[in-house]
Amino acid sequence: MRHPDPSTGVPLHMQVEEDLRERIETGEWRAGERIPAEDQLCEAYRVSRITMRQAIGRLVDRGLLIRARGKGTFVRDTAVTAGERRVTSFTAELAQLGMAAGATVLENGLVAADQPTALALGVAEGDLVVRIHRLRTGDGKPIGLQTSYLPGARFPGLHTVDLGDRSMYELLRSQYGVTPTEAVETFTVGGIKGRDARLLDVPPRSCGFYAERIAYDKVGPFERTVSVMRGDRYRIRFALRNP
Repeated sequence: MRHPDPSTGVPLHMQVEEDLRERIETGEWRAGERIPAEDQLCEAYRVSRITMRQAIGRLVDRGLLIRARGKGTFVRDTAVTAGERRVTSFTAELAQLGMAAGATVLENGLVAADQPTALALGVAEGDLVVRIHRLRTGDGKPIGLQTSYLPGARFPGLHTVDLGDRSMYELLRSQYGVTPTEAVETFTVGGIKGRDARLLDVPPRSCGFYAERIAYDKVGPFERTVSVMRGDRYRIRFALRNP
């Protein structure tokens, strides 16, 4: 443990945050373990409660810590870590990590394609698309919200199918003969708001991943999915190599 040094010019809460982060990453406090109470940490680091709350708050926002009301602050529990990226379903991705995927269908119906969806799927704006909005879980705990758009003309009757906990990609493969070949994904980071925060069981403005996936088969684009994933339960890791 390093005591913050006011003479460095680096804000004290950032120095404390960095030291706490190192203690977590080196395994001093393990996943699921409660860290010492704020007053104990204040005494150990010789900083004010406000400084300590700022440091802890930043680690909560970054998904390293999680607060449990009335219980304390804990090192984030095991998260879904997306490693090597393949064109697989959420169900298959969690199965590879030894977790049971689940889903609650919140909406399933036909809607008119807006401009982003029309451009992504290669259909005309206003054409009917299937919109499927689901709450995704891992081992029974909320992980993300996914809204998928698929061309209504290519998938007749899909809006009447009860997906339940089924893999949508497996359904598309078995009933429509669609096999994904590639996908383009874009990730951004932002606060989770309103109804989404309630459904994901996180405080409003908690940090989350926002993702858009456009998936293709041999015919062309068949799916646009927009997701928001809990920042404390979902991580992305890429292996980068030079040729």
